[in-house]
Amino acid sequence: MGIPARSGTRLAAGVALLLALGAPHASATDDPVATEVKQIQIKWETIKFTVPEGDQQTDQMAALGAEADAMAAQHPDRVEALIWDGVITSERASMVNPISALSLANRARDTLEKAYKMSPTALDAGAPTSLGVLYYRVPGFPVAFGDKAKARKLLEEATATAPQGLDAWYFYGDFLLAQGEYKKAKAAFDHALAIPVHPDRPLWDKNRRLVIHEKLDQIQAKL
Repeated sequence: MGIPARSGTRLAAGVALLLALGAPHASATDDPVATEVKQIQIKWETIKFTVPEGDQQTDQMAALGAEADAMAAQHPDRVEALIWDGVITSERASMVNPISALSLANRARDTLEKAYKMSPTALDAGAPTSLGVLYYRVPGFPVAFGDKAKARKLLEEATATAPQGLDAWYFYGDFLLAQGEYKKAKAAFDHALAIPVHPDRPLWDKNRRLVIHEKLDQIQAKL
C-alpha cells in the first residue's frame, strides 16, 4: 500500500497502502524528525494490522492522519515526512465514502508528487511506489485521475531503484496481477519473497508476505 476498498461504492484507493516503506535510520538524539516519522510509522502498522476493519480503525487512522498532516506541515523540507503523510492520506481514502475518498486521494497525490520531486529514491522508492499505487487503484477519467500507464512507469522505476524494497516489488506484482500479466506478477512476488526479512518491522513484514503468498495462490490457479 494492498487492502481492497471495503465496499464497491468506495474508491479503490485502498492504497492501504499500504505502504510499509523503510523506516528512517537516525536515532532520537541524531534526528528528532526521523524519530517522529518512526512513531507515525509504528502507529500506522498497529492500526493497519491489529485493529479490525470498521469504525474504530477508520477513526484511529483519521486521528493518525491529523498527526501526519501536522508533521508534514511543520517539516515540508523532509521527504520522509511527506511520504508518510501521503501514505496515510491514501490509506484514509480507502475507508470513507466516495466523495471524501476522492478528495483524500487528490491530497495524497499532491503530497507524494512533492516528495517525488525531492527524492524519488527515499524510503526504498517510497514516493514512486505510493504514487504508482494511487494511479492504478483510483478510477480513471472522468471519475478521477487513475492512469494505468503512469502506474506501470512509476512502479517499474520503484523496483529498479529499490531492488530490496519489499513494498515496491509487492505493489508492482499486485499491479501486474490486476492487469492479467500472471507470469510477470509471479516473478515480481517471488522477488519480493526473496528479500531478507526486515528485523525491525516484524508486524509489517509478516503481513506483507502473507498477502504475497495469497496472491501467488491466485496466480497458480490462473496458470
